[in-house]
Amino acid sequence: MDRILIIDFGSQFTQLIARRIRELGVYCEVLPFNKMEEHELVPEVRGIILSGGPASAHEGTAPSVPEIVFSCTLPVLGICYGAQAICVRLGGVVESHQEREFGRASVRVVDDCLLFDGLWFCGESHDVWMSHGDKITALPEGFRSVATSQSSPFAVICDEKKRIYGIQFHPEVIHTPDGNALLSNFVCKVANCSQSWTMSSFRERSIASLRAVIGTEKVICALSGGVDSTVAAVLLYEAIGEQLTCIFVDHGFMRKGEADEVISLFCSHYAIPFVHVNAAKTFMEALKGERKPEQKRKIIGQLFIDVFEKEAKALGNVKFLAQGTLYSDIIESVSHSSGAVITIKSHHNVGGLPEEMNLKLVEPLKDLFKDEVRLLGRELGLPEAFVGRHPFPGPGLAIRCPGPVTQEKIEMLRKADSIYLEEIRNAGLYDLIWQAFAVLLPVRTVGVMGDLRTYECVCALRAVISADGMTADFYRYDMDFLSLTATRIINEVEGINRVVYDVTSKPPGTIEWE
Repeated sequence: MDRILIIDFGSQFTQLIARRIRELGVYCEVLPFNKMEEHELVPEVRGIILSGGPASAHEGTAPSVPEIVFSCTLPVLGICYGAQAICVRLGGVVESHQEREFGRASVRVVDDCLLFDGLWFCGESHDVWMSHGDKITALPEGFRSVATSQSSPFAVICDEKKRIYGIQFHPEVIHTPDGNALLSNFVCKVANCSQSWTMSSFRERSIASLRAVIGTEKVICALSGGVDSTVAAVLLYEAIGEQLTCIFVDHGFMRKGEADEVISLFCSHYAIPFVHVNAAKTFMEALKGERKPEQKRKIIGQLFIDVFEKEAKALGNVKFLAQGTLYSDIIESVSHSSGAVITIKSHHNVGGLPEEMNLKLVEPLKDLFKDEVRLLGRELGLPEAFVGRHPFPGPGLAIRCPGPVTQEKIEMLRKADSIYLEEIRNAGLYDLIWQAFAVLLPVRTVGVMGDLRTYECVCALRAVISADGMTADFYRYDMDFLSLTATRIINEVEGINRVVYDVTSKPPGTIEWE
């Protein structure tokens, strides 16, 4: 299967480049720049993309393009910093410039090249999105300029004999209208990639790979009932059958009725060996008095591992633990400027995995983004009740209850959250929203209810829209919906006298207050 390798120099848009390539039906992978020399370029790699980044290419400490990029003779596309790094490495000049280019800009095509084939023509001007403070002032030998901008004569450069291209704008963002088409020209016409990346082909390859890795050994799968773990479980079952046992741990921080719903849905649709562990008392006792969200995650995460290892021992000779880690989790777990790995981001698997564990890890979805996992779920025939579920992080309500966790506060939050989701479904909004949840804030406010003065808790509501779980924006409710939902929560949940809605735009996940 043809693929594109993306070398990451720390750009905030790197994952978007990967998304755009996969949308073209071509598989790609992201690698930090300082891990490139350790990476074996497999024959399937047809081209290399160098991402943007925060550094200045002309500074001595700036990341350099690995030598293998030019010695392998593969087509190369440098984006923003990537283009500048190409110039510096090959003998060109990059300098700081007072006329910085940030935001919308226009480039004018001054010559033809394969990157523009059938898309941009000489003499035309096109809108793009710029984000850089340096500029190329002299080209390496063999390069020519094919597009200019108001402040740069080298907005797009190329050496078509060596199949090396550099662009000073970001084609991966939606603000560059022709960005996808430009990437398509590089991937399909310059790199000659076949567009064979499909969920069907991924399914077949994954099953074969899992069988080769696992062999005849036993596997337990950490099942939460969310789309990631469920898809991972069903894919594993197709690969190894009865060698798999799913472990569902009810830690007591599930949403209202969710534990029963997960058990009913899963057991009614699949004959996969299934173990339900009710450990609510153990988890609540372990969190007693703990205030810090990150420490809560670590405590819960360690207890999960303890349960899994105990169940593995009871089953006998279990070698592997499977979980639904996604590609976005892995990307966010790596500091690409230093190459240091932080295992897995903690809000995904409640605190990261311990350094020493008695089970080997299997992550069958680690090459997929969130929306791709949903596609795979449909490919596997999962019911829409599983595929369309909102994400619910492992720590559950425990980290949506800032401050010390008590049974009283969890029950209060559980009721408010249930009302919130019920009204979302009543309004027909559930499938339009990527994730929605309530948070019980660690503050109390004075209020008047009827003839009585109250001093009770504040409940925050959050809803975000996202495609792949990497970026998110808040959902724009109308005021009638918020009024109805807030009124129900205040009237039906004893202990809450105020409801607020969070309208910040930030990555999906949890809200945390110390």
